[in-house]
Amino acid sequence: MTPNGSLVLTNEEVARYSRHLIMPEVGMEGQLKLKAARALCVGAGGLGSPVALYLTAAGVGTIGIVDFDEVDYSNLHRQIIHGTPDVGRPKLESAKSRLNALNPEVEVITHEMALSSQNALDLFADYDLVIDGTDNFPTRYLVNDACVIQGKPNVYGSIFRFEGQNSVFATKDGPCYRCLYPEPPPPGLVPSCAEGGVLGILPGVVGTLQATEAVKLILGVGELLIGRFLIFDALKMKFRELRLRKDPDCPVCGENPTVTELIDYEQFCGMTSSSQPAIVAQETENEATVEELKIRIDRRDSFVLLDVRETQEFEICRIPGSVLIPLGELPSRLSELEGRSDLIVHCKSGARSGKAVKLLRDAGYIGARNLKGGILAWIDRIDQTLPKY
Repeated sequence: MTPNGSLVLTNEEVARYSRHLIMPEVGMEGQLKLKAARALCVGAGGLGSPVALYLTAAGVGTIGIVDFDEVDYSNLHRQIIHGTPDVGRPKLESAKSRLNALNPEVEVITHEMALSSQNALDLFADYDLVIDGTDNFPTRYLVNDACVIQGKPNVYGSIFRFEGQNSVFATKDGPCYRCLYPEPPPPGLVPSCAEGGVLGILPGVVGTLQATEAVKLILGVGELLIGRFLIFDALKMKFRELRLRKDPDCPVCGENPTVTELIDYEQFCGMTSSSQPAIVAQETENEATVEELKIRIDRRDSFVLLDVRETQEFEICRIPGSVLIPLGELPSRLSELEGRSDLIVHCKSGARSGKAVKLLRDAGYIGARNLKGGILAWIDRIDQTLPKY
């Protein structure tokens, strides 16, 4: 920086960014725009990893990262900013170390917090654009609404199994996330990556596209994914594009917005409700603990331990004596349980088995109960020799 406060590139930076500087779309002016820019990455996971790495390498001057999680072995096949020695380490700490090593000229600011309606607006105010690397609907709606209210572009990406999606939301003339999805899906309808899985390479593709759009936004070049929704099918190696229009009746970015401040997004997405105490009481009554299951197995009680995970999950690990009927096959295979009233049902963590218990009880199997915490709780508290996935 010169004495009058204007940004300049050092000789080392000129060498570092030389392949940018010789491009007419970037040049010295564009590289200085990148150096002056402030980008916020929401999440340091599968999408946040390539986004943060490439924006750092590109010379974006200030990069903020929001996260509150620790590195786990299950992260390593896709979250390439972290390594095996980082397991158990806070993701922010691991990410900052990697980014500082990649480009010490970039300032990396870490925000160890869960993004919420109470902190999002103040946090977003300090940045020029936001890159959404989240994996759940409440936070996606929160990021969208906060970006619209603050006037910050939302560089969107999502991944599931072999499919990725990209767009740029919340710009002045373009649609926002709510224009595409006015209402969230019912809770549990769309499985998470932890339940359904994701190809480890996929976030690299989608996250790199997010980083590309972020750089184009900063430079003011090219055709952005504004009003365009890019869908990538890795199995078929095909891209499709949908055209999006700004909804004039959108409650957030429309002509007469009704959402002008951040709301309770957990409640909006159906995660909580005013009847929560009654629901919790009912769920508790229909649950079994892993300690109770262990006692019943050791006593050799007569009951059915029903595993509703997928076949490939069953092959990774299983509780002794369990019977596999994947959730999707359960309605057509109820006859296999005929005459068995005492059932304990489990999945990986309890979500799918909760659906299975409802289905079974509606079908007359009133003794069906959900194993609280699923096989993960069994591994944590009963049998640590089983592999965790």
